[in-house]
Amino acid sequence: MSIICQTGAMSTTTQENRPLLIGPEPTNDPESARSHDSQRSDHPKGDETSEDGNRGLTASFHHIDDSHQQTTNCETLIHLIKGNIGTGILAMPDGLKNSGLYTGTVLLPIIAVICIHCMHMLVNCAHELKERLGVAGMDYAEVGYHAFSTGPAPLRPFANTARRVLNAFLTLTQLGFCCVYVVFIAANVKQVVDCQFPGNDIDIHGYMAILILPLLGISMIRSLKVLAPFSLLSNVFLGLGLAITFHYLLMDIPSSYDRAEFKSWKQLPLFLGTSIYAFEGIGVVLPLERKMINPHDFRGLNGVLNTGMILVTCGYIAVGFFGYLKYGDAVHGSITLNLPPSDNLAQLVKVLMALAIYLTYSLMLYVPAEIMWPHLAPRFHSAKAKCLGEYAFRAFLVLVTFILAAAIPNIGLFISLVGAVSSSTLAIIFPPIIELVTFWPRLSKWTIAKCVGVFSFGFICFVFGSYASIEAIIDYFKHSDEPQPRFVC
Repeated sequence: MSIICQTGAMSTTTQENRPLLIGPEPTNDPESARSHDSQRSDHPKGDETSEDGNRGLTASFHHIDDSHQQTTNCETLIHLIKGNIGTGILAMPDGLKNSGLYTGTVLLPIIAVICIHCMHMLVNCAHELKERLGVAGMDYAEVGYHAFSTGPAPLRPFANTARRVLNAFLTLTQLGFCCVYVVFIAANVKQVVDCQFPGNDIDIHGYMAILILPLLGISMIRSLKVLAPFSLLSNVFLGLGLAITFHYLLMDIPSSYDRAEFKSWKQLPLFLGTSIYAFEGIGVVLPLERKMINPHDFRGLNGVLNTGMILVTCGYIAVGFFGYLKYGDAVHGSITLNLPPSDNLAQLVKVLMALAIYLTYSLMLYVPAEIMWPHLAPRFHSAKAKCLGEYAFRAFLVLVTFILAAAIPNIGLFISLVGAVSSSTLAIIFPPIIELVTFWPRLSKWTIAKCVGVFSFGFICFVFGSYASIEAIIDYFKHSDEPQPRFVC
């Protein structure tokens, strides 16, 4: 153990001096910021070099391999789709359960347009700030910082605050995703084991407890090079699982007349939370665009961003529509839980999906660890203490996600809550604020009205989605003692 710690201590020091999303505390002076960033332009933030010399990008909760440094349009398209497909797509049928079949099908493209436009807002602001300051390689939080530091004079003192708030919501979002993943893995493993070994009395909390050691083990990996193969294998499992899931969804489809067209205004915010959770991929757009051979192909009407997100949206609509059409109000928080439990192929899907999510958990934990650990590292003085301290801190984060997951062991409610509280803030609320601050006072009345409208929509999703999710969670606990339908293989 001492050898491992001595070897890892050097990488810990490197990460401490050059964290993924925090970095040295910047100044509020734009000229100083320009000087500081020009000095580090050869090694822009986000182009992380692991302790073994490999370079890579970590954005949102996805690692993007950077061994070739520049990517083609096709490669960027694949990375963009990869960065937006996760547990959210499996929860879309549960989202339509809260909206109604046709209501959700109509609203999903509208939400997609808003989220995609917010991605364009962020990219445009990054380009404007790059031209203004000569800053290269900015991440989401840095765009927010530089927008405020060079924006209207009354807002410049809030630049550091904007950076901290953005990093705080990034951390909250990532930890929320980790909680969802714990519930997802436990629920799918439980169904498989209960069918293979009927009669056992282990509840979902018991399966969560069993998962602690495996997730603690994979969460101790700090090297992006080591994590990259896990990400690739996870994508293979996820792709196979989705393909087989569609096989089941398209068999014996009932009539759409058997499904509600609209549910209720009370349930609609739950749908909004689930939908925005699914479209939370705004963190990957800046590093992807920066690493393209032809970055100008990223934007535009038929650019990589629009093309990729249209494909993602079509996938969400297809899974949501056919999933709810197939199973109706009996649909679960993850569509995999509705697949025939006695069918071996369906059991394979659950195993594949559980493995895919397990292999991705450490990548999702990477960002909050990199954001928070540099603030704690100075408290440890020796190299060995820093090494052990970082491992202990990562273990603490894992245990936090387990405690929260155990408190709310319902995938659908957890996804809706995370989407309403944190995803709506990052994906919809902050981009129009950053655009207003970046381009002020050159904005047209139409642009101001558009930003206010997008912000208002995001704020409504945040307030009503959070309220509806919390109310649904309280109602869930009120009825937790009532007998539930017995799971039969």
